[in-house]
Parts: sequence; C-alpha cells; structure tokens
Amino acid sequence: MKLTDLTNRELISTELKGSTQKEIIDEMIEKLDGVGVLKSKRKFRKAIEKREEEGSTGIGFGIAIPHGKSKAVTSPQVAFGIKREGVDWKSADGSLAKLIFMIAVPEESAGNEHLKILQMLSRKLMNEEFRESLIHVQTTDDAYKLLEEIE
Repeated sequence: MKLTDLTNRELISTELKGSTQKEIIDEMIEKLDGVGVLKSKRKFRKAIEKREEEGSTGIGFGIAIPHGKSKAVTSPQVAFGIKREGVDWKSADGSLAKLIFMIAVPEESAGNEHLKILQMLSRKLMNEEFRESLIHVQTTDDAYKLLEEIE
C-alpha cells in the first residue's frame, strides 16, 4: 500500500489557512467532505476530538497526524496540509506542526488500518531530508509526487 492509494490532489493543501489547531482540523475535514468521503462532518470531528483528548497527535519533528475512526467515514482517506509558520499541536518535543496528515477510516474497517497508515507515515517522516523536501513544495503536484514515496 502507498499513501497515494489513500489520497489525491484534492486532499492536499500546500498553504493551510487556519492559525489554530481547531481551524486546521476544520479546514482538513472540509477537504475530506469535499471529496465525498464523509457522511457527517460533525460526527467525524467528534472522532478526531476524542482522539486528541486521549493524547496529542502532534508526534514532534513538526508533524501532526490527527486521526479518527468513525461510522461517518465511507472509505479510508488521508488529507495532507502544510502550515509553513507552524501551529501549536501540543507536541511532546514542543515543535509547531507544519506537516499535517489527517487520517479518516471507517469504524468498521478491517483490523487496524489506521495503525498501518500511521506506521507507513511515521517510517518515512522520520527522514529529515524527506520532511524538508515536503515543507518546501510549492505546488499540489510536487507534494503528490513526494507523497508517492510513502509506502
């Protein structure tokens, strides 16, 4: 499985507009809703918020991976956004989140699909050179080409 099996150019934003964690979450939920993957934005938002309450999804290194499992999700999808100046995501290392991946999976999805996606992302994002390349992309196409490397 490659990340690009779970995302498309419509789910990528190289210039997130929000300036708070909540605004970024809402912006990315709108992206997912825009491609028809959500039955209910409100229910999916609740799943994301519930997960954030359990512990921040800011994993450090300028990365946040908010994720939710919900009946409101029709199929596994990943939205990706860049916030160059960063946003506070309560990361353990204190870094501001600049690369944000939102994972949406159906509640009834087989096994731990979201864990497989998290693992795939984490492996590639530990590479500093890759993170730097991703943060500096200017176009959606360039971002998509880099995301193709995540498998």
